[in-house]
Amino acid sequence: MWHGLHVSLARDSDLADAVTDLMRSTSRAVILVTSGIGIVWYLAASTLDWEMAGLGRTFLVCVAILVTAGIALCLLPRRLLAAQVWWLIGAAGVVLLGIGLFREPSLAYFLAFLPLIAVVTIGWPAGVLAEGLVIVAVWSLAHTLLRGTLASSHVSGTIIGGAIAGLLGWSVTGSLLTITEWALASYQQGQRAVREMQQQRLELKQVQEDLLQANRELARLSDRLKVLYEVAEDARRAKEEFVANVSHELRTPLNMIIGFSEMITQMPELYSDRLPPMLLADITAIQRNSKHLARLVDDVLDLSQIEAGRMALRREWTAVGELVEAAITAVRSLFESKGLYLEAEVAPDLPPVFCDPTRIRQVLLNLLSNAGRFTEQGGVRLKVARERDELLISVTDTGTGIAPEDRDKLFEPFQQLDGSLHRRHGGSGLGLSISKRFVEMHGGRMWLESEVGTGTTFCFTLPMTHPSAEQALDATDPRRWFSPYSEYEYRLRTRPSKAPPPVVTPRFLLLDESGALERLLVRYLHGAEVVPVRSAEEALQELGRAPAQALIANVSPFDGSARVLDRLSNLPYGTPLMTCWVPGEGEAARQLGVARYLVKPVTRDGLLSALDGLGQEVRRVLLVDDDHEVLRLFARMLASSDRGYTVLRATSGQRALDLLREERPDVVVLDLIMPGMDGFQVLREKAQDPAIRDIPVVIVSSKDPGGEPIISDTLAVRRGGGLSVRDLVACIQGISQVFSPGTPPAGRARPERPAA
Repeated sequence: MWHGLHVSLARDSDLADAVTDLMRSTSRAVILVTSGIGIVWYLAASTLDWEMAGLGRTFLVCVAILVTAGIALCLLPRRLLAAQVWWLIGAAGVVLLGIGLFREPSLAYFLAFLPLIAVVTIGWPAGVLAEGLVIVAVWSLAHTLLRGTLASSHVSGTIIGGAIAGLLGWSVTGSLLTITEWALASYQQGQRAVREMQQQRLELKQVQEDLLQANRELARLSDRLKVLYEVAEDARRAKEEFVANVSHELRTPLNMIIGFSEMITQMPELYSDRLPPMLLADITAIQRNSKHLARLVDDVLDLSQIEAGRMALRREWTAVGELVEAAITAVRSLFESKGLYLEAEVAPDLPPVFCDPTRIRQVLLNLLSNAGRFTEQGGVRLKVARERDELLISVTDTGTGIAPEDRDKLFEPFQQLDGSLHRRHGGSGLGLSISKRFVEMHGGRMWLESEVGTGTTFCFTLPMTHPSAEQALDATDPRRWFSPYSEYEYRLRTRPSKAPPPVVTPRFLLLDESGALERLLVRYLHGAEVVPVRSAEEALQELGRAPAQALIANVSPFDGSARVLDRLSNLPYGTPLMTCWVPGEGEAARQLGVARYLVKPVTRDGLLSALDGLGQEVRRVLLVDDDHEVLRLFARMLASSDRGYTVLRATSGQRALDLLREERPDVVVLDLIMPGMDGFQVLREKAQDPAIRDIPVVIVSSKDPGGEPIISDTLAVRRGGGLSVRDLVACIQGISQVFSPGTPPAGRARPERPAA
């Protein structure tokens, strides 16, 4: 039965091993228990029953039991079925041996346990065979050894007892087998679930890594976009300041043109007794167009001052009725000339409003004049009312109305419904844009409501109380660019973001063919990702794949660095290019005029390789170092080779020069840092002596040429498109603070802008 389970689950090696271990442990327990019971029974029987007394026979039976059990236990780890069959046959043989030695019929009852053992260890087929063996054995004993002594009741009792024991074992093991099969099936299902979970976890981990990488790339792009946005803001601010300056400069010549034209048209007698009428008509046209140009300049100046953040409000408590009356008086002639009505509905008992009366009057004039110019029949109604803590002012006309697709552009500068050069109504398209900015500077809102063919209503609000700093929109507030009719309306976040911010490390690309600068940055530039590239083409390809804070190029001024820099003149994403020259060991050797430059610690292979690379036969080596232990170490390195070097030693620079002149070695292994005359002085003295000038030198020093205090004397920064004034000043301040640690950092606050 157990073997059938083992075969059915053989495809799963883990389950098969588990079943095999269970069968082995069960068989081992059965062998030990039954053999122990048999030995104890025989010893007790031989002690208590004097008729069966005989230590020799008892000892023989016990030895047979132990030998049979030992063989079964030895076979058990390798041949499970053979061990089980052997124990069944051996147990039957021991029982028959006891019956033969002691002639005791009661020993035949032990044969009834064989079907139980067979069922428990092997299965029900083995139990059936064991029951047959019991029947044959009992019948044979009744007719041979125990003839006349083995009663029929003993025979039938043994056979029936064996059958009952076998059935009992089958029922118990059947239940255990069912439970075991269920447990193993559950284990197999759980194992499949664990494998699926591990696979899903692996896929989830991969997705998480991909998302983290995407977040890092997005964060880097955001950083670059932020820089580019600042550049665009600088350009926009420079444009606005230019427009403001030009507008101011235009006012002086316009003032001259308007003033002289007014003088000529209003007081012609100052110039002549009689001026030609055609000349006066032409000068009147000049005056009219000059005034129109002056109004355009005023509009452009107002807009530029708002955009540049220079427009200031002069607020005071003002009666709204007075503002409405002044605006209506100014535009009434326009409405009367076109036959239109102009009505005003001002709610009574309105409290004063804290505002800039000049700017609010300008807003009312713009709205009323626009309504009068674009209305042909009917008229305009101005309504002022209070809604909660705001003052609501609306201007409603009976014009043609505005289509929904045209509403968004009305509040943008230089935008009109009719953009053609031959449009019917004049104007620059700045009135609504400026009016909206004035209202927002007061902390209010402006919008429109319109239906085609019915008319248009322009509305704006003013706070009845002092606006807070959050309500008043500064000229730098990005919300001033959004129209309330746009589907991309700005909405203030009402809760903090729950998404964890991505951990983004600064990313630098390093173009370094020698690898000298790469070792320094990896060692000292903590918290940053350094990506080495070996060519300009690879740098451009890597920058195109993912942005970086900067591209750092370690280029030698002697090896055609201009060609490399030309290929990197215009990097993607406006990435700045930093160039410097950090020499490696080869450059240090070239500057010192020596053959090789080795940095401690120096290995044996490194020292021997340096000597082999001199290109000449080396027999006599002069070691120069103030440390005796270093001299002993290098001497042993040289002596360990089979090249037969003759080693000379010097512990000072002067002694080294003396040995150079006296012994003329083939090479000098020189330390740079020594008391008294150091290695640099030795090199200078050696270079001035023609007799020893050509002896090659190998520097062995703890002074790293790529380490502090001085590794480069030049650092250059480039960026495609150039540097703005702000970038240049920021770079100067940052670099000066690095080289002058005691200098306090320059303030970042902008100077206070004067009020317009």
